[in-house]
Amino acid sequence: MQSTMQDAPLTIKRIINHGEWLYANKKVFTVTPGGVQEATFYEIAKRAERLAAALAELGVAPGDRVGTFMWNNQSHMEAYLAVPAMGAVLHTLNIRLFPEQLAFVINDGGDSVIIIDHTLIPVFAKIRDQIPQVRHIIVSGPDETGALGKTLDYETLIASHQPGFEWPELNERDAAIMCYTSGTTGNPKGVVYSHRSLWLHSLASMTANSIGLCEADRCLLIVPMFHVNAWGVIYTAFFAGTELIMPQMFLQGAPIITMIRELRPTISLGVPTIWNDVLHTAENDPAADFSSLRAILAGGAAVPRHLIEGFRDRYGLRVIQGWGMTETSPLAAVAIPPAGTPRDQEIDYEVKAGRVVAGVELRVVSDAGEVMPRDGKTIGEFEIRGPWITASYYGVDAPDRFHDGWLKTGDIGTLDAEGFMVISDRSKDVIKSGGEWISSVDLESNVMAHPAVFEAAVVAIPDPKWDERPLCCVVLRPGASATAEELREFLAPRVAKWWLPEHWCFIDAIPKTSVGKFDKKVLRALYADGALDVITLD
Repeated sequence: MQSTMQDAPLTIKRIINHGEWLYANKKVFTVTPGGVQEATFYEIAKRAERLAAALAELGVAPGDRVGTFMWNNQSHMEAYLAVPAMGAVLHTLNIRLFPEQLAFVINDGGDSVIIIDHTLIPVFAKIRDQIPQVRHIIVSGPDETGALGKTLDYETLIASHQPGFEWPELNERDAAIMCYTSGTTGNPKGVVYSHRSLWLHSLASMTANSIGLCEADRCLLIVPMFHVNAWGVIYTAFFAGTELIMPQMFLQGAPIITMIRELRPTISLGVPTIWNDVLHTAENDPAADFSSLRAILAGGAAVPRHLIEGFRDRYGLRVIQGWGMTETSPLAAVAIPPAGTPRDQEIDYEVKAGRVVAGVELRVVSDAGEVMPRDGKTIGEFEIRGPWITASYYGVDAPDRFHDGWLKTGDIGTLDAEGFMVISDRSKDVIKSGGEWISSVDLESNVMAHPAVFEAAVVAIPDPKWDERPLCCVVLRPGASATAEELREFLAPRVAKWWLPEHWCFIDAIPKTSVGKFDKKVLRALYADGALDVITLD
């Protein structure tokens, strides 16, 4: 028996139509060196139509890839709308990739046109001669260098076309956006999102059990638009009527505090390293004002307990931890305590990776492939499936990443009966000491609770007796001091005795990946090369 329901394809076109009509006067604020630029949803939608017409005139056809090498700003948002809605595929390029990786993803993705911010021309110029298939480069902002050869001016293209581009009817399963993994090991791998997956992901982001974006919100979008679609917020905003603040390159603690104080967002999304900087900067800024915020969302890496407690205790601000990855679009779990949880017990849920959101399924699997119980105790690898979870990589066979229709995430931990995840480690970062696991995530979180510590990263190093032992790499706060002995003593009552690191080093900064996560492979390489000054305690 068939239903009596209409069959309307779930496409980006319909998200645009909804936002420009129902929320025409909602605004996007782009922070620039000269001030804040504003545009309404209606204006952005019409400019997207002009951009689509310009791209079509340049020969961009359905299925063609259009790359973006851009900050979070209005022009980038226009590309987010125009490119998929016209039937092409938006390929967001990570501006922090090494040159050889950047050239690889452009060539592998098959980009024919690339839109770049003028401030990024020097970075892009390093690989211009390595991407011969790119026919056109469009520059947003003044191109005064000539470093890229012949380019097209974004605003001139927009001005030379009229609004009214007729969005085609597309199959909801057509490719809409391509995004590559951060490539911490080997070459990055492409994930291709469909119109349908982005639509459903946006609906999930609007639920009160997840991010809860709505018309009453104004979102400071710190998470970069080149990384996992900025957590889907561009489309969710047009769906929900959520205003956006685009920070561009101003991602340090001080300018973020100024944006929050002056532009009054109700929610903001970013990685924990950004929020750690904001919290420490705010301690010395009496003008810091977070009163407009109902919450901040932190994801992309484990959120330390001290960070959640710091914002809560000093500013009464909730930090919501989220978990996901490029392959999951990324929304998969959000750590919102269950209804009725006493306020003094909420932290016990908030420090977990998250609670699985409606629409996806999650399980823990042993090395032998056995599905483990949801008891909050049994450890295994998380596997996930759902309508916005990738089933393959673009042009790459990776059978080791999939199991019976489930994506193997590479995260190790436990799942409890309430659906909450606790991540112990990434599979490549697990510390196996004397046959038992040590969680680098827990060690890092507890060390960073020390008032003298700004950041800490823990990696496994070889040990003749125990196979592996933890090495704790510490960055102290400016003007603060602490010894390895003091930190180990601070850690002692917080973790199991056999977890306590005997190896410590103090460094100026922890290396980060292109998306702001701790780059532990660099730390392991530095240790192997003898480049770290390691202190070993008895």
